[in-house]
Formats: sequence, structure tokens, C-alpha cells
Amino acid sequence: MEKLIFPPFLEKGDKVIIISPSGKIEKEIVAGAWKRLASWGLKVKVGKHYADSYASFAGSIRHRLSDLQAAMDDETAKVIFCSRGGYGAQHLIGKLDFTKFREHPKWLIGFSDITALHCYFQAEGFASIHGPMGRHLTEEPADDFASEALRKLLFGEYQDKKSLISYTCNAHPLNHRGKAEGMLRGGNFAVYYGLRGTRYDIPPEGTILFIEDVGERPHAVERMLYNLRIGGILDRISGLIIGQFTEYEENMGLGKELYGALADVVKDYHIPICFDFPVGHVTANYPLIEGSRVKLEVGKQTKLTILR
Repeated sequence: MEKLIFPPFLEKGDKVIIISPSGKIEKEIVAGAWKRLASWGLKVKVGKHYADSYASFAGSIRHRLSDLQAAMDDETAKVIFCSRGGYGAQHLIGKLDFTKFREHPKWLIGFSDITALHCYFQAEGFASIHGPMGRHLTEEPADDFASEALRKLLFGEYQDKKSLISYTCNAHPLNHRGKAEGMLRGGNFAVYYGLRGTRYDIPPEGTILFIEDVGERPHAVERMLYNLRIGGILDRISGLIIGQFTEYEENMGLGKELYGALADVVKDYHIPICFDFPVGHVTANYPLIEGSRVKLEVGKQTKLTILR
């Protein structure tokens, strides 16, 4: 299993740059994220085009690419914080220069459409953080669990000598019990699916895959999971985390609810599989390090430990 490069953890006074590589965002949301990040003792800057507007995007492809490249090239920055998802990150895939970033790697943070950038950064050899973005930091209280977990991860506040952080959630009746260690990869299912078969696809061997989505019809989600089955991906991963699927209607066209339909697709696999993990377009969107070594334990409870 290839080991990815971890950017350095943060110290008080480090710089974070907020950019908008996908959908356009209200300045008020960015201002709220700025305030929260500053409360952690960080120096906050914004990209030149962070609040641009072009159709549904935060500016043209050229401007969004320019902001991301500038943030990557900034030798004094330690974090690239994506203001929101939406759609548009895929426009930037394959167009970035990692020369200066390799000399001064930094944490990329975001989820949803930012999954495309996570896959891109992993293909270039770097770990990144799938976690809360601007609206979450603006609207949730200072003691919000996901926000505080993100802060702890960024500052490298180790849980103990063996792990960075552990998450525990209740067992789900559809879970497959078991234990596995592997490299954590994944994110928004539709975005990941859009990179299948490319050089930015997630390599399955040794991977504990996590998936989530918002607004996708149940049959579309089932189709994507069948793709992983037919393509042999499910035969080769070490574990599967099925996160939150939200803002869709259960129409029973599959004969059962979404989780039940997905359970049918994976019923023959003897790997640990957990359902309803707290990751996705929900308040309990637990931050995860893409490219980290993790232990997944599915039993009376589900426990995911990000190892040191």
C-alpha cells in the first residue's frame, strides 16, 4: 500500500487560504468561516476570486484555477480551505502544477464536489482532509463536534501514542461485522464515480472506501455501487463505509429503501461494511484524512480509528 505524504500539522499563527474552486458562495459564509478559523489562532487570507460569480460557479475556470494554483504555490500557507462544494472542481483536474506544492505541502480541506480534488491530490501523492467547509463553520456552534475534530486533526492533537482520532457510532442492522486496516479513501459517490477509469480513480487494493451523497435518486446510487461490483472493485477493497445519503425521496422503485438495496449489492462480500456512518451532507460530518492508515472495526459498535 503506497504511503501518501502528510503535510505538516499546524501551529498558532499559521496561514490558511480560503478559495472557492466549485460553486459560488455568499461573502457572509466566507466571513463566518474566517471568524471561526481565526478563533483557532490562524491567519486567514482569501483567494483573489473567492467570491466571483459565473453561471453557478465561483468564477471562470481560469480564475478558479488561478486561485487554487496561487494557494498551492504560497510558501507561507499551511492550509487550503475550500469554501463550498457544488460543481466545478472537475474543471481543474489535470491542470495544476505541483512543483512548489511538493516543496511546501499543505492541507486541502473540503468535501462533496471537492472529492475530485482529493482524488487529484492523492494521485499526486498527498493526503488531504475530507471535512466541513464554510457553511458548517459559520452556522454551527464553537463546540460542534465535527468542527472541533477538524481543529484537532489540523493541529495534530493526538488521541494517544497510536492514533490521531477515533470515531464510534451505533451498530446498524445491515452491517457486516469484521476488522480491517487500510488506507482511507473516498468521498462523494457521484464525483468519485465520474473519475472511474481515469488516472485519478481510487486504487482499490488496501483501500477502506467511504461513500456519501446528496440529492441522488436511489436507483442512481444503486447503479454506481453495481459498477463497483461488476468492475471487481468490491472484491479488492479491504472495507466499506456507507455514509449519509440525504435529500432524496424513497420511492420504493427498487423494492426496498436505499440502504436495503445497497445491502443486497454487497451481501456476498466478507469484509467489514458499516452503514449510516456520520460523514456527508449532515451536521455530523466527521472529518477524515484521505490517504491515512485507518482501522475499521464493525461489531456491537462501529469504530474507525485514524492511525499515526
